[in-house]
Amino acid sequence: MVKRRPTIADVARRAGVSKGAVSYALNGRPGIAEATRRRILEAADALGWRPSHRGRSLSVSRAFTLGLVVARDPALLGSDPFFPTFIAGVESLLAERGQALVLQVVAEGEAEAESYRRLARDGRVDGVFLTDLRRNDPRIDLVAELGLPAVTLNRPDQPSPFPAVCVDDRPGIQEAVEHLVGLGHTRIAHVAGPEEYLHGHGRCEAFRAAMAEHGLPATLVDVADFTAAGGMAATRRLLGSPDRPTAIVYANDQMAIAGISVAQGLGIQIPDELSVTGYDDTELAAHIHPPLTTVRQDVFSWGQVAARTLLALIEGETTADVHLEPAQLVVRQSTAQSQSRDEQSDPRDNPARVPSPHHSPSEET
Repeated sequence: MVKRRPTIADVARRAGVSKGAVSYALNGRPGIAEATRRRILEAADALGWRPSHRGRSLSVSRAFTLGLVVARDPALLGSDPFFPTFIAGVESLLAERGQALVLQVVAEGEAEAESYRRLARDGRVDGVFLTDLRRNDPRIDLVAELGLPAVTLNRPDQPSPFPAVCVDDRPGIQEAVEHLVGLGHTRIAHVAGPEEYLHGHGRCEAFRAAMAEHGLPATLVDVADFTAAGGMAATRRLLGSPDRPTAIVYANDQMAIAGISVAQGLGIQIPDELSVTGYDDTELAAHIHPPLTTVRQDVFSWGQVAARTLLALIEGETTADVHLEPAQLVVRQSTAQSQSRDEQSDPRDNPARVPSPHHSPSEET
């Protein structure tokens, strides 16, 4: 025989109160004495009562679901290490709250816009995460017009009514350049992400600024698309140029690992003939040969904090931007002293090339 699930009426009888009082207590509403609230919660716990999300959603006009729309090729999404880790962080918090995440993978443009309209029209989500921010991102105005609460990953480059959860890209890229300059490299290239993405543009600008700080030209920049294929193509172009770099700063680990494969296929030794740095510190980064020097950011925590901030916004709490710890360089074995003859002069001979006295953490592998 199937055991009957306890109801609000059962909790009310056990606590000696009305069903209305139980509803107020279980939904955290004001209007009842604290002692009564505790008695109701104790009765619910004793009975093993658990909320019905269908009933709760009908009573408070809530879906108890958050939305994430990703404008990417579905075939490529699984190879991008950022989203699985970010989603894991979001889900770890939602599981504690008994809530869920709706993920939709769409093409950019009208299909993406229609996805947000449909989520709002059907009441399927209580709020959304806005990731992969673009320059002059049209989603900011669209989501505001739809009345959907939202949290952005980093602050947009336009007015936005939504709180942002931010990680500063710049220190990690700056540390990577300083580390390479300290090793005697002057011909340093950058494989950038797409310029339309704020994080792609921001990392490229950080690279240019760091090179200028050391009096070095930032002319060896090749824009790719954050994919392994894009990283391979950019690396081939850079290594085939007359002024071949002795070091490459990549905008993510995926392109860096693909770039190492290209270099090794051309017979270029890593790190003796080419130093390489990545960005993200994905799980694979420490286990390739040689282990990748890269920039670490805590994407899992980013997901947790973004979910917590969005839920607070939905509950009507005052929310402000949250700034997480900036990205940080992790030194492994894919970088080494420059072996190029024209880069063997002491950087101190040129004051503009003296690395700033910044300590970069290293990691033994």
